[in-house]
Amino acid sequence: MHMPITRLREIRDPIHGAIHIDAQERAVIDHPFTQRLRGIRQLGFSQVPFPGATHSRYAHSLGVMELAGRAFDAIFRDSPFSSRHRQRELRHCVRMAALCHDLGHGPFSHAAEFAMPPLSALGITIYDPRKETARRASHEDYTVAILTRSSLATVITENFSFTPRHIAALMTPDVSIEDDFFVERGYDLRGILSQLISSNLDADRLDYLVRDSYYTGASYGRIDVPWLVNHMGRHVDADGRVTMALDRRALYAFDNFMVARYHMFLMVYFHAKSVAHELLLRRCMTAPGCDYRLPADMDGYLVADDAQMMSWLRGSDNPWARRLVEQRPYKVAVELHAEPGETDLTMRLQALEKAGIDAMLDSAVGAVFQPSKPGKPLIYVADEGAGRDRFTPLNEVSGSFHGARTRLCISRIFVPREDLGRAAAVLERIGTRADQQRIF
Repeated sequence: MHMPITRLREIRDPIHGAIHIDAQERAVIDHPFTQRLRGIRQLGFSQVPFPGATHSRYAHSLGVMELAGRAFDAIFRDSPFSSRHRQRELRHCVRMAALCHDLGHGPFSHAAEFAMPPLSALGITIYDPRKETARRASHEDYTVAILTRSSLATVITENFSFTPRHIAALMTPDVSIEDDFFVERGYDLRGILSQLISSNLDADRLDYLVRDSYYTGASYGRIDVPWLVNHMGRHVDADGRVTMALDRRALYAFDNFMVARYHMFLMVYFHAKSVAHELLLRRCMTAPGCDYRLPADMDGYLVADDAQMMSWLRGSDNPWARRLVEQRPYKVAVELHAEPGETDLTMRLQALEKAGIDAMLDSAVGAVFQPSKPGKPLIYVADEGAGRDRFTPLNEVSGSFHGARTRLCISRIFVPREDLGRAAAVLERIGTRADQQRIF
């Protein structure tokens, strides 16, 4: 008797090569909410300074899914599961969490997040009741809402043995799980599986750095992804908690990964032209009389993508919308790069405003190391020796955590292009030193 062959489909990806998916995964990939990500650029307005950066959240999500699967295989290369079925369903859950992690992004990715409604409007019922609901919703909250309140929830339930709640539990600790789905042979695997989705060494960062580097043409994000993934393992503490470990032989590759991410933030993600467009969009959306809002209902959010927002901008007579559509962004009048706390441009901003020049201030901090949120599991470094492995918290041994310059703040003031000359004169009068500023 011949067993039926499970047919795998292949998606060609310029970053990771062939991405193989099965029928169950394809059902989620083909869902309208996943396909919606084709219409959202991964880097928002970064295509302005980097014309090649038109890649989508959809392509990124497929890449994260592929890397999460490869990392799962590396961590559990010894197949410590009670059955192949358990290994397969946990691997599926991780891949689906990776695929769906960005479902909630709004138009132009992070640029429109300030236009989201209060969290309470999303009607999420699976969060811990102690979670603050008065704040504005984030794209992560929209992701949870899409997973649990749209027709995607039915597709997941019909195709897998786990639920949308289990997928959401790998994205945020705010989702409680009452069953033992993540418990295998007495060990709770939720911690290590969630690290593949969100941590200092997650599949999300491993994908977006190389993908964004490829499409922007910037070399900063080139990292050795295969080496990092192939040297992933696991650590079990005295209480039976299972978390991620990295073989010491990959420690320098990890340090390079952290520094590469830092440089990508400074040189690509914080690029002045991208930021100028984001500030104009914020001005537009917060202007009196602006009637554009990101909808809280799932049907409305399904059509909220870059094209829909751009269509609204083109039809608006809002002056900020006109500047965006006509490509007339504000320009940098002054820019400071220094340690956080040493880039205060308030006096310069006030001087420009007093002179009748409309000015916008923006500051962003780039850091090599982002501390884990309280309660999140640690990553360890594994050393082989004396017949057993020794484990040390990654933050204690990685050079990227202790470098001479691990945090940098970039502060800028933007003014209309037509006011650049006047702005330069005002800044010169208040005694801004030449070695502290750039005037254009």
